[in-house]
Amino acid sequence: MFELKKIISALLMPLPALLLLGFIGLMLLWFTRRKGLASVCIAFAFLGIFLVSFQPIATSLLRPLERENEPFIPSAETVDFVMVLGSGHVIDHAMPITSELSRTSLMRLAEGLRIHRLYPESKLILSGYGGGSGVSQARMMAKVALALGAKKNDILLLETARDTWEEAFQAASVVGDKKLVLVTSASHMTRALYEFEQAGLKPTPAPTNFLASNKIKQPWERYKPQAKYLEQTERYWHETMGQWWQSLRDQLAAPKPEPAKPLEDTQVSTQLTQPVAVQPS
Repeated sequence: MFELKKIISALLMPLPALLLLGFIGLMLLWFTRRKGLASVCIAFAFLGIFLVSFQPIATSLLRPLERENEPFIPSAETVDFVMVLGSGHVIDHAMPITSELSRTSLMRLAEGLRIHRLYPESKLILSGYGGGSGVSQARMMAKVALALGAKKNDILLLETARDTWEEAFQAASVVGDKKLVLVTSASHMTRALYEFEQAGLKPTPAPTNFLASNKIKQPWERYKPQAKYLEQTERYWHETMGQWWQSLRDQLAAPKPEPAKPLEDTQVSTQLTQPVAVQPS
């Protein structure tokens, strides 16, 4: 089910969907006599790619979603755990370890470390599975965190959670009723908070990796199609589909995943007990 969900969502993203529509138009143009329908498909694909890469449209879609939660503001309250949700990595020893994390993961980790240092007694929870790479997202973030000065005894790992739903229910068995600050991308925060609340937690949001801004003044930046604005549209659409999936899943009353068990009974790590080799940059 997890793999099927990922495949379907990938095909429904704006760029793949529009390219597929354009390809269908070309097939109709080359191999049939339906020239009118072919022209409509090709024109719609080109126009669609332009619009989803256009700053006024992309930003107007994503910015309201990103601004639903305010950035984290330190307070006098204690923080027991700071949890950073993973978002992709590669294993390439020709790169410095900071480049092996995706840009999104690095932004999330940086914010998590910042908050962790504001509360030195807190524990840093890093989550994410390997995705076929052989090294989990959580462990890759731990390598970078150690290289940036975090202490090994302050890092906890959840290495088998494949999505936010599983991350939330595994975190619940570690956090309990203690104070948790949740770090993830601003566009993903609302959906993540819902999953954590479903798991019985009430985390304080710490959104980061804001992409959409309406403060761009230069017309050559605002009005030319760019890949970074396509990314904004894709982030909006990804989260919209995620919210639809949440609603469908709840209607179907899908069973909740089991909480994480102690380390000796499962592959879920709740403590970074093994040394992590940090590659020289």
